[in-house]
Amino acid sequence: MRVVLDACVLFPSVLRDILLGMAARGLYEPVWSERILEEWARAVIRLGADAQAEARAEGLLMRTAFPRAMQRAQPNIEARLVLPDENDLHVLAVAISSGADAILTFNASDFPRHVLAAEGIERRDPDGFVWELWSRNPAEVAAVIARVHAEAERRAGQPVSLKALLKRVKLNRFAKAFGAGGV
Repeated sequence: MRVVLDACVLFPSVLRDILLGMAARGLYEPVWSERILEEWARAVIRLGADAQAEARAEGLLMRTAFPRAMQRAQPNIEARLVLPDENDLHVLAVAISSGADAILTFNASDFPRHVLAAEGIERRDPDGFVWELWSRNPAEVAAVIARVHAEAERRAGQPVSLKALLKRVKLNRFAKAFGAGGV
């Protein structure tokens, strides 16, 4: 399954680490463009100039780890598309040109399902997407979650509630199901 990661799902580092960890385990194939990575880097500026430099450095690591993920802009495809926010046209164009199955985003209103369906693409929210991957590959996803949780505790220098960590990145249903699963 090829999935375009919208910039908004790259911004919370915990969610990005979960998504990239699952991609590294072969649970799906991530897709992005230079513009998507740049939007993410610009979005973190509110955390400070260091955060933006870190995002750009992380983007370079992502390019290396997932060389097939980078897709070029397709102005000819973009020109024929209509979305509520024209700033998102490139995301859909990347999905079309890469043969992606879905766009992973929190911005449901910017990607109407009927518009995406006409292109053979699905809109997915991160919570449902992570839950679906976990339901199909529980051990793989549990390993990713354990690694991300351990890293969050290392950064915090103290114990961090896994449920709170997952809820902070809007994985509410997954947090509930994952916790109930006894993993």
